[in-house]
Amino acid sequence: MLYRFILAFAFCLFTTFVGAQVSEKNPENVIQFSGVVVTADSLRALPYTNILIVNKGIGTSTDYYGYFSFAAELGDSILFSSVGYKRAYYQIPDTLTDNKYSIVQVMNSDTVYLTETVIYPWPTPDEFKEAFLALNVADDEIARAQKNLDPRVLYKRMLEMPMDGTANYKYQMQQIQNRLYYAGQAPPIQLLNPFAWAQFFKAWQEGKFKREKN
Repeated sequence: MLYRFILAFAFCLFTTFVGAQVSEKNPENVIQFSGVVVTADSLRALPYTNILIVNKGIGTSTDYYGYFSFAAELGDSILFSSVGYKRAYYQIPDTLTDNKYSIVQVMNSDTVYLTETVIYPWPTPDEFKEAFLALNVADDEIARAQKNLDPRVLYKRMLEMPMDGTANYKYQMQQIQNRLYYAGQAPPIQLLNPFAWAQFFKAWQEGKFKREKN
């Protein structure tokens, strides 16, 4: 909040200073020149655009919302410039009868083409080519990589991977919800449930139904 106040105060002070310099020359031709600067592609406000009165060396810049306002003279040529956009010129008409004048300045983006730069870890392309051709890649590493990426191996690892904390929590919450759902009534018969039969055979193979010996 303090930063915005200081910025607004400096903007107003600089605008007043510019107006005082202009009014000393031709007070009868001084107008309040204001407006907003926007982009041509999206009509978005362009903040902090530099605005200069040509051949006078004075000017200002737009605020965060692309707005500007300063004192100028009739017939002044105004230069708008911003990084990434083409420069734009606007000349204030010298036939104005009002002491206020507003515009909407549109800025077109400026595309800068940079030359291609190729970076090699070797001093010359010939040395890079020689090192690349001399590179010895072991066949066993490639075979190991192909084996690890085999779909059957990945599927087997997926089946053997235990549940994480999230899956265990969901399973526990589902069991609690099932018990609450059938609270006060007989639970459903699991004779036709294939998952129940699968759990039964698994427990049987693990020996959980064997009678313990004294």
